[in-house]
Amino acid sequence: MKRKLIAIAASIVLITGCSSITGIFKSSKDKAEQPTKLTEISNPMAVKKLWSVSIGEGEGDLAIRQKPVIDGDTVYAADSGNQLLALDKATGKVKWKINPNTEAQSKGWKFWKKTTQPFALTGGPAAYSGLVVIGGRNGEVFAFNAVDGSLLWKTMVSSSVISAPLVTFDTVVVRSNDGKIYGLDNANGEKRWQFDRGLPTLSVRGNSAPVLGPGIILVGYEDGTVIALRMQDGQRAWEQLIAKADGRTEIDRMADIDGEIQVGDREIFATSFHNSTMAISISNGQPIWQRDIGSYAGIAMQSDRVSLSDNTGNVWALDRNSGADLWKQSGLLRRGLTTPVVQGNFLVIGDSEGYVHWLDSSTGEIRSRTSVGKGVRGSPVVSDDGIVVVQSTDGKLAAFGLAQ
Repeated sequence: MKRKLIAIAASIVLITGCSSITGIFKSSKDKAEQPTKLTEISNPMAVKKLWSVSIGEGEGDLAIRQKPVIDGDTVYAADSGNQLLALDKATGKVKWKINPNTEAQSKGWKFWKKTTQPFALTGGPAAYSGLVVIGGRNGEVFAFNAVDGSLLWKTMVSSSVISAPLVTFDTVVVRSNDGKIYGLDNANGEKRWQFDRGLPTLSVRGNSAPVLGPGIILVGYEDGTVIALRMQDGQRAWEQLIAKADGRTEIDRMADIDGEIQVGDREIFATSFHNSTMAISISNGQPIWQRDIGSYAGIAMQSDRVSLSDNTGNVWALDRNSGADLWKQSGLLRRGLTTPVVQGNFLVIGDSEGYVHWLDSSTGEIRSRTSVGKGVRGSPVVSDDGIVVVQSTDGKLAAFGLAQ
């Protein structure tokens, strides 16, 4: 545990004042390492801002990549202080707003006295089938009624929860910052199973959120490995090394898989900070193809391609079947890009200065941009009907639609 805390502290120091981990070695006096200046877009595509609201303090310099989640007609979002909100997806109007710390104390629970840090919501929310679940800085896990925000249960895990949980029909899967994965009963929060794995000494600030596959839970780890766990008992089904953690120094050996893992019909796609992206068979974890392109963020998936922003800020589109290049966009270098998401025929991607960019997914051409707040670290999210919602580091939440 101590080794992991040291790693986190080091990562925070490295990231503070930088757009992302890609800016670790950036000097403020070195213009060559400054974010690429944005150029005017000729004949920009019209994007419609549907609404914009403030949801609280935002994550600031914590580098935890908080993002909202959309379930049906509701957007759920949290700030790093102590506020969880449900908002109408169409209008941004607040349906309910709660303070989990106050809720817990009002019930008479005393576990807060055992914590060593001020309370904070650090993990992003997850929502499914009437349940909203979120984690906290000291290992708190809360489940709320999605309709009115009433507290259903609380539990504690062994360390901070800085990524969104996964909610399935009967299990809440939570990743703690010490590498443990917990399967909790979604009716009462009781532990059903636990998976434990050691961590390297130094790692990038962030955790890959658990992802649901066919009967399995997929998790990316700091040593560059994707592990598939059986849903029913948390036992390992298979694992595959995406990037070998090699190099002369601890920093050189950082191989974290921290971004979104995508699940297709027969394969999954994952990318490592250590310059490797791989397609893997979902049935046995065997590689299908591999590219020497890596990312601190994650992957977007379409029917014929996958897309990602690499560690220097290039945005790539790769053929889904072979991994071959389809296009490369280099106009956003060193801008601390998020994972791209798909909105219609476009990729939407945020940056560390608070801009949101729309790229043509067929060509990579930058077609539009707007500003949301001081910075965007968490990936945008897209609803089934094509509304994209973005959360900034200073607590702004905005929704956009494509102009008709």
